[in-house]
Amino acid sequence: MANLIINGGKTLSGTITPSGNKNSVLPILCATLLIDGKVTLNNVPDIIDVNKLYDTLTSIGSKIEWDKENCRMVIDNTNINHGMFDNEFPLDMRGSLLLLAPLLYQMKKLKMCNSVGGCALGIREIDPHLDLLEALGTKIERKKILELSIDGRFKAGKVWPDFMGVTSTENFIMASVLAEGVSTITNAASEPHVQDLCNFLVKAGAKIKGIGTSTLEITGVEKLSGPVEYRVLADHHEIATFLALGAMTNGEIHVNDAIPEHMPLVVSTFKKLGVKIEYEGNVAIVRPNQSLQIEAPFTANMLPRIEAAPWPYFPVDVLPLMMALSVRSTGNIMFWNKVYEGAFNWIQELMKFGAHVVACDPHRVIVFGGKKLSPAEVNAPNIIRATIGLAMVGLSVEGRSVVKNADTIKRAHPNFVENLASIGADISWE
Repeated sequence: MANLIINGGKTLSGTITPSGNKNSVLPILCATLLIDGKVTLNNVPDIIDVNKLYDTLTSIGSKIEWDKENCRMVIDNTNINHGMFDNEFPLDMRGSLLLLAPLLYQMKKLKMCNSVGGCALGIREIDPHLDLLEALGTKIERKKILELSIDGRFKAGKVWPDFMGVTSTENFIMASVLAEGVSTITNAASEPHVQDLCNFLVKAGAKIKGIGTSTLEITGVEKLSGPVEYRVLADHHEIATFLALGAMTNGEIHVNDAIPEHMPLVVSTFKKLGVKIEYEGNVAIVRPNQSLQIEAPFTANMLPRIEAAPWPYFPVDVLPLMMALSVRSTGNIMFWNKVYEGAFNWIQELMKFGAHVVACDPHRVIVFGGKKLSPAEVNAPNIIRATIGLAMVGLSVEGRSVVKNADTIKRAHPNFVENLASIGADISWE
């Protein structure tokens, strides 16, 4: 395990181009299994989860040429082995669940262990995936070993799940685009990465209505055809990270490719913490000398708060970044994560810097900002954005800080240290 060594207190300024969105590229890579012909993907980040999925796909016979330096990948799934995964389906990451629908389409049957999966944020259920696939004609035997099979093609269905699950919505989309008939999902997830998957599939010939909304109507087609070339969406989490770091260190940072159409709520949330974000075309800018004063609500006896929930709510993955910014701001604010039960288990590490944070319950904390902070040695949780949040605080505090076991950052952010160094950070892996 690697540690991040940070000599903080430096002003960070410069221009950054964010990497491709991890949560986009994983389902899109899985969806290439649905397409006859070559697929070329641009803006593919060289991160741990993409490498794992690359290994899985090549192990079943996918031919993949990956130019990591230019973030370009060419995939040809013509000669995959249809006899794989008869006894063991890989479930070691989010990308594995996203293979369910594409591999069922290709292999017609799968077997997988009936085991519980999850991470530090909480349990990741398999049941929503099974329920949605069953609604599309998948036969499922729920035993110690789960057996899934389809007869020819998926069959159209109408579903209304009780939660806007991102990966389950993506599995439904991937099954529906090649199903017989018209499928509808109400209460669908609509995050930017879900939209990215839909737009990619549409480019290959899929018929999807309602992209970006909570209701999707998908007319199945007989085949999706290549060649297809597509650019993966920039990572809005990374965009928010660098803008917050500029504000926290009194620097000026310009972020290219900053997808303004997806950022209005993030921008207004920055404003709650006394930070003004400007846009010039697709470039987001944070200037020096931000007030870092938490806005008081007009209703004086109410605590200002940032609530995170499924899109188009404020993104839960950006919440730790805003918490890091809030400890450098003056005033008090509540953070409310409405999704994960373990989202705030890392606040004890944040408090080692001297931050004043009080846990109300598993889903809500109050940050008392503007307190004197000192460098610290902290332990990274197995949560990507929380680990980044700790690094952000360390970068803003003068002196030497250490974020131990910070490898989880590599799951989402290629060249994280190099990018920070390019804008003036003194940071390195040990």
